[in-house]
Amino acid sequence: MISAGSEACETFARIVRAVDSPCTLTLMGLGAFPASDDHFLGMLGMHGTLEANLAMHEADLIVCVGARFDDRITGKLSSFCPHAKKIHIDIDAAQINKVVKVDVPIVGDCGQVLAALADMLWSAAPFQSGHLASWWARIDTWRKEDCLKFAPSPTEVMPQALMSEIATQLKGRDAIVSTDVGQHQMWAAQYLPFERPHRFLTSGGAGTMGFGLPAAIGAQVAAPDALCVCVSGDASVLMNIQEMSTAIQHRCPVKLIISNNGYMGMVRQWQELNHGGRYSHSYTEALPDFVALARAFGWDALRVEHPQDLQAGLARCLASDRPFLLDVKVASQTNCFPMIPAGRGHHEIMLSEQRWYSEEPVA
Repeated sequence: MISAGSEACETFARIVRAVDSPCTLTLMGLGAFPASDDHFLGMLGMHGTLEANLAMHEADLIVCVGARFDDRITGKLSSFCPHAKKIHIDIDAAQINKVVKVDVPIVGDCGQVLAALADMLWSAAPFQSGHLASWWARIDTWRKEDCLKFAPSPTEVMPQALMSEIATQLKGRDAIVSTDVGQHQMWAAQYLPFERPHRFLTSGGAGTMGFGLPAAIGAQVAAPDALCVCVSGDASVLMNIQEMSTAIQHRCPVKLIISNNGYMGMVRQWQELNHGGRYSHSYTEALPDFVALARAFGWDALRVEHPQDLQAGLARCLASDRPFLLDVKVASQTNCFPMIPAGRGHHEIMLSEQRWYSEEPVA
């Protein structure tokens, strides 16, 4: 939908509200529908919210607009949306029935198809108020699980606390946020509420470490007056750290926030949870001093190591009129939840290392 343009996203939003339907977005679609709207259930998929994944699993109709049914979205294919009729809108005919067999294929530009669909809905009998009340009541029970809650630490900055503070300080500022790849990418997708298209730049589920900083610089060139923030990890940022020079040369006051846990975090998480704790090359012992390195490139920089310093440190970073690096030391072995492990369905969700949420399919 984002590729189809802002008008396509606006039409989608009007349809969702008219039907009073819950909606979810893929990682690449965040911002296509306002995150603050009550109809939005959060991101879908492997690290999506409990309510988004369970709503997909228990739905009787899925309308997929411009998204592809990749494994990060579907989970175990034989368990994917077992009760649902599926309508798939995509401009590429090769994507139809490629992974998931659908009941109604529609090949075309999302904006044009949604506009035609909207015309049909407006000319039909209006939906009765409260026609999905029982469905929303069920969704509310999943929402009450508060799947993104976390326990703050008095001694360490939790990575979720970092993302929550970024979300708080970016509220109402229409910032453009880029990410690299890994745990920080998933936490950013979970905690940062994007209200408009083209405000979240990320390289996808099989993404490219090193994407974030160049993307933020490119966004800053395209939108010189915007607040452009790169949320990165200690391993990802090293892939293109030399682009700090580009930011100085082209006077791009980007903000680089490093969630620094000393690991390739998502690699370590998979090694722990999927491979019996057999760790291999996921810990980085020889990280540079990022603050000293940033200053060597001509950036302003600051390190945050304690929870009580996070708010002021982030505020200083975001208020700067120059390129600014904020190196935040976060709890080193925190895992990203919710998580649907490989080989599981949307109804089999890890909420923590010890806690699963599992619902039997409803007949």
